[in-house]
Amino acid sequence: MDTIEVTADGQTLCRRVGQLIDGGRFGAARPLLAAARRLSPPSPELTILGARLAVSEGVPELATAELDAGIAIWPSHAGLHKARATARGETGDIEGAARDAAEAVIFDPSDAQAKAILGAALLALGRAADAAACLSEAVEAGSAPVIYRETLAKALEAAGDAGAALRVLSEGIALSPGSVALRNAAILLCLHRRDFTGAHRLAEQARTVGIADACTFGMNGHALSSLGRHDEAAAAYQDAYKLGPHDPYVRHLVTASGALPGARRAPPEYVGTIFDGYAERFEAHLISLGYSIPGAIRAVLVTHPKVARGLPAGPTLDLGCGTGLVALTTSDLPIGPFTGVDLSRKMLDHARAKQLYDELREADVLADLAAGTQIWPLVLAADVLCYFGALEDLFALVHARLAPGGWFIFSVEEPLPDYDGIVPGNGNWALQRMGRYAHASDYVHEAAIAAGFRILRTDRPVIRREAGAAVPGIMLTLERPGHDG
Repeated sequence: MDTIEVTADGQTLCRRVGQLIDGGRFGAARPLLAAARRLSPPSPELTILGARLAVSEGVPELATAELDAGIAIWPSHAGLHKARATARGETGDIEGAARDAAEAVIFDPSDAQAKAILGAALLALGRAADAAACLSEAVEAGSAPVIYRETLAKALEAAGDAGAALRVLSEGIALSPGSVALRNAAILLCLHRRDFTGAHRLAEQARTVGIADACTFGMNGHALSSLGRHDEAAAAYQDAYKLGPHDPYVRHLVTASGALPGARRAPPEYVGTIFDGYAERFEAHLISLGYSIPGAIRAVLVTHPKVARGLPAGPTLDLGCGTGLVALTTSDLPIGPFTGVDLSRKMLDHARAKQLYDELREADVLADLAAGTQIWPLVLAADVLCYFGALEDLFALVHARLAPGGWFIFSVEEPLPDYDGIVPGNGNWALQRMGRYAHASDYVHEAAIAAGFRILRTDRPVIRREAGAAVPGIMLTLERPGHDG
């Protein structure tokens, strides 16, 4: 049980309250704060302590109300405005937090913490350049906490100067060699830049100074996988798992490492496991990334000769249907009825709830195509072929199940060169981190023609955005010729 020291000195009590809050001993801090208030007249310091305690206890609204009253009495007190900026940030009032932090800086231009709070708020508001300026001043003030440098690096990266961001983090690592946060931020920045060699080097440097962190090992696995060093990546993921066995992200990485470089596709059990765990947040996450493929498929389908005349063009087979986003996006077009196939039972549950499919089958798409006998006028595959390296088997099976004159529309990711200009993979496809494949445009076109398709059109949508960067895609519309020749 926490105990409190008896003292009649209000200032000493205030210092002790602050120490207890810093130490997370909130139960001991509250009665001591009440005692300090009995011994001392109201003051900005007592108000700030009360607000800090309320924020620490998870009631920032109470902190804001207390600070509102304090600012009404002492309107020019920088510390009160700074404290209210923190409290408003906790309630999601970022604009209010920015205003209060700006007031704190005006009242005390030497307060580095106020500048850091202002910078973080400006970054959250999308004003990266202004945020970087504020945070640079906070860092230059000296003895800057690690968090200042980490946030400054984020602001610089968001402003388009990743090189400066990496220098800020490197300087911080030199000053604080044991900082796991700075090292991980630097590794992540290298991954964003596709500098996989640099990311791996930083992760190994962390290991040599004795840092053992699940996130560090996991990102090292990302880097090694992207460099094609998959056996080493699997070992790094296993190290991450030992340190964070209950972390769902780490578990995801370990599972992903089952997609080995020599494999022609991702293991079906891997895909099913991943998407069962992803189903609840799948749609919200894709929307947040600007996922475009269902809309791009719709834009192609409206040009279909039958659809353009308002005639039925289905039924449609939706391969890897997931939660049913393609069916939802095209539900007003005459291309039904829909049949969906997916490995993930939980994703199918979400698709079923949309009531857009006549039939939903829990199956591997290759096995389903091989076992099927129905002939389809339309086959769609949105963001599914990223789990296949070699496409020849899938193309052959789709061709066999597609009606003469039928359309097959699908998307693939296009491989990007890394920071050194090297395009990973075997020239046809590349296994990327997280077990997804990217495909060379020439390979996809040649494999489609070899399977007997006619290429009707090639589109190049941005599939989504990751870490602020566009993920380039290729979307092909193929036709099975009426005469197969």
